[in-house]
Amino acid sequence: MGRSTEPADFGAVIRGARCSARLTQAQLGARCGYSASAISRIEANKLRLEYSAMLRICEVLAIPPGRMRGSTVPDGAAVATVTISGPSDEEDAVRRRELMTGVLAAGATAVVGTGSASAASLSGDPTAGLEDALFRLPDAEPVALPLLITRTAAARRAFRAAHYEVLGHALPGLLATAAATRDAATGRARQQASAVLARVYVLTSELASKQHVDAAWVAADRALSAARESGTPVPVGEASRVLAITMRRSGRWSSAVRFLSGEAAELDAAEQRAAAVRTTLLLTAAYSAATGGDRSTALALLDEAEGDVERLPDVPGLFTVEATRAQVDVYRIGALNALGTPDEGVKVAAGLNIASMPTPERRARAWTDIARMNHALGDGPQTFAALRRVEQEAPQEARRPALRALASDLLYGPARVPGLREFAVRTGVVAA
Repeated sequence: MGRSTEPADFGAVIRGARCSARLTQAQLGARCGYSASAISRIEANKLRLEYSAMLRICEVLAIPPGRMRGSTVPDGAAVATVTISGPSDEEDAVRRRELMTGVLAAGATAVVGTGSASAASLSGDPTAGLEDALFRLPDAEPVALPLLITRTAAARRAFRAAHYEVLGHALPGLLATAAATRDAATGRARQQASAVLARVYVLTSELASKQHVDAAWVAADRALSAARESGTPVPVGEASRVLAITMRRSGRWSSAVRFLSGEAAELDAAEQRAAAVRTTLLLTAAYSAATGGDRSTALALLDEAEGDVERLPDVPGLFTVEATRAQVDVYRIGALNALGTPDEGVKVAAGLNIASMPTPERRARAWTDIARMNHALGDGPQTFAALRRVEQEAPQEARRPALRALASDLLYGPARVPGLREFAVRTGVVAA
């Protein structure tokens, strides 16, 4: 049996310290970058933490780190592993964008399709209802393939615009409709419907991963199964990428690198779309290697991806991530952060043209990596400036658990940063 460095009842230690500090589960979660339900699972020993995440919680609750060492517990069958990374004109712009998101929600829901009544409300957790839907899809009737493609394209636009509440509300119904359409089809039509279903599962896994929800693994596995049934290389590559992300998040970074390298080798580098997907697999493999501290592999994969994009013409239409020089630079900054050498990313960041990136979701991701770089370098004001840019690009990105954890680190750090507390209130780090 595997072993953990957690004490036999780490959850009880957390629960006792939280109660002594007179914090609710929601308040502790806000400070550490988790939801209240995640804290509940941690306290019930149903959600296993990596060491860095345990340290963060212990720091918030003033628990001596030594209490985590020296004891072992058997691995549990249903336990997941997660890691925490981590009124001006600008604020008015953010509020206008949030208002526009609400206006778009009605139209996007009409195009994408509605979820079940118990799924995420447009003002709540964007992943509420996803886990239930994955294990028991709502009842749905098959639709014509062109209509299914149209609805999936609308869901993709919601993801790329970082309208996660709209997307989360729509996904349960869209998953059910896509599955019903695939099941009712035969021959070539079934292969085409399988490719669409795979991409709906890719969106589900992407959204769940952003919110640190365990359902990401289930969705990614189903995405790959549907993609393989389609017999189309590009959806297989896209599904492989999200599955590898879930592998990395569970601590299996070396398995993720091997898996992605094998899948990349299967793609035809002479075909433009396949070559572009191959590049995104190399980038994800590079970041996975970096999280495991394998510097030589990470940098070699980044260099290979950079060489690919120099040879590739602009290829639009990749599902959730583009194969561009800007993307390579963003992944390089993220990998250098993960390797513990953020200073090496400063020059890369200085030459990065974030405005050229095509979607709010990708621009927000670039600013996130720059925020992490500046935080690791101890520059609080520049970290906060980058977080503000995340919020400007995509307000719902700024409310992700990893971003809330980073804002919490700044808020409870030694330096006082003007405007930070107001940002923390807006993004749910602290109560108003």
